[in-house]
Parts: sequence; C-alpha cells; structure tokens
Amino acid sequence: MTGELSVRPYQTDDAEALSALYEASVRALGARDYSAAQIEAWASLTPSPEALDGRMADGRTRLVAVADDIAGFIDLEPDGHIDLLYVAPAAAGAGVARLLLETAEALAPLSGAGRLYAEASETARPVFERLGYSVTGRRDFEVAGEPIHNWAVEKAL
Repeated sequence: MTGELSVRPYQTDDAEALSALYEASVRALGARDYSAAQIEAWASLTPSPEALDGRMADGRTRLVAVADDIAGFIDLEPDGHIDLLYVAPAAAGAGVARLLLETAEALAPLSGAGRLYAEASETARPVFERLGYSVTGRRDFEVAGEPIHNWAVEKAL
C-alpha cells in the first residue's frame, strides 16, 4: 500500500470488491488466530456482492477505505452496531481499521447512537482495545458445525 489512505462512502459498484476482500481477510488475517476448520466455516459466511449491496436497505452506513485499491470497509448500523469491519490483507497494519473506526465514531452521534459496539474476532480485538473499546465478554458459538468465538466490545461516545 503506497497511496494515501482516505475514506469515502460506499458505492454500489464496490460490492464485488468488498465481497472478495471479506473472504481474503478471513483467510489471510483470521488464520493468525483461528484453526483451518474455523477459517473454512467463517469464510463460508462471505456475503455475495448482491447480499452486501442489499444490506444497505436497512439504513446502515458503509464506509470504504481506499489507498491504491480498496483497503477495507466498515458497516455501521444506526444504533451504533458495527456489523462488518474488514481490512485487505495487503493493508493490514497500515492503520486502515483505526481510520475506519475513528470515522465511524465521528458519524455515529449523527444517528443518535451513544455507543459503538461490535463482535470482534480474536484478530480484531486488539485494534478495538487500542482505540478504547472495552471487552464485555467472550461469545462462543458454532458456524457450519464448527466451534468458534469472538468478543463483545463496546465504547461509549
């Protein structure tokens, strides 16, 4: 990643790239903290471009981080729930997640949200914690029959 990082609103023609980014992120970055079987189960949840675009109908805000290419994206629901936060493997460690989260924090009060909250993967948890989010609990569940976990995190605004 050599270009300057910026954030812009989602555009419908981003959907295909974001779907591919989601899966690449799960496979490359999630593999740091989850087993191969867990990664396969998680990757099976990759939303199609049509599903990603369709989710916009619920009033969420989707922001896209761009440098040379799309570097990441975040979905923020009106109540402050961060539904999706994914970074391209090539952009990991370059401040993409931080920029997306800080932008979401600035926008959330406009919809009346008094806090941001998410279900953070083991991989994303440290990013949230560095930005002042509190871990409120571990969530253990199954995806496609595979045990997996994430962390409930939140931050008052």
